[in-house]
Amino acid sequence: MDIIEKNDEDEKKSTNKLAQINPLVFAFLGDSVHTLYVRENVIKESINKLNDYNKKCNFLCRAKTQSKVLDNIYDKLMETEKDLIRRTRNTKLHHTSKNSNLIDYKKATCFEALVGYLYLKGEKERLNQILKMSIEIEGKNDCRR
Repeated sequence: MDIIEKNDEDEKKSTNKLAQINPLVFAFLGDSVHTLYVRENVIKESINKLNDYNKKCNFLCRAKTQSKVLDNIYDKLMETEKDLIRRTRNTKLHHTSKNSNLIDYKKATCFEALVGYLYLKGEKERLNQILKMSIEIEGKNDCRR
């Protein structure tokens, strides 16, 4: 948290610094932010069985589900967010998931990068909108599939 209020010049410097960060770093952070958000929401559902919490969270955080989320929210993204998605998609991945195909994995990485970027930029309201949309879209799916 910033104790000192940011002015326009500070925000420009911050945005320039963020533009220099490898998108995979945003994805690294975004994975944690999204997982925490999912876990918090799953706990609020009052499932009461740890194994059921884990199954639901694993389903909601897997690459295939995140890929579907990105497909569903893409038209609602701002141009700067779409630019980040394109930048992330074009970044060479050094590994892939053994449990998903390359297309789903890349889209999931893009989604996580968006979440990480918004988190680092401090755009809490927009971040919450994106995360809320993801839960609503993910929630339409059944985790037993």
